[in-house]
Amino acid sequence: MKGGIGQLMKQAQKMQEEMQKAQAEMGKEMVTGESGAGMVQIRMSCKHEVQGIKIDDSLLGEDKDMLEDLIVAAFNDAVRRVETTVAEKFSGMASGLQLPPGMKLPF
Repeated sequence: MKGGIGQLMKQAQKMQEEMQKAQAEMGKEMVTGESGAGMVQIRMSCKHEVQGIKIDDSLLGEDKDMLEDLIVAAFNDAVRRVETTVAEKFSGMASGLQLPPGMKLPF
């Protein structure tokens, strides 16, 4: 029993180190959310920091409400892409640990 706890602690420490490294990498990982067939694009880090936005010139003379809706849709698309990227990155990290049912990483 004692050896099992020690082994579990070593695994947890290793996983914590890997998570810290992966989190640092996520700050550098970028995704691009799009709407309007790419007419509005939002570039976001996997730490949810918006790095830039591009709006097609043809939209600048359009209806303001439509442009605002396209920006919101592109932002939401970027957030979904961040979540997918992060989930993929962290999915294998806890495979060696036996976590209780329903417990997800990162916390």
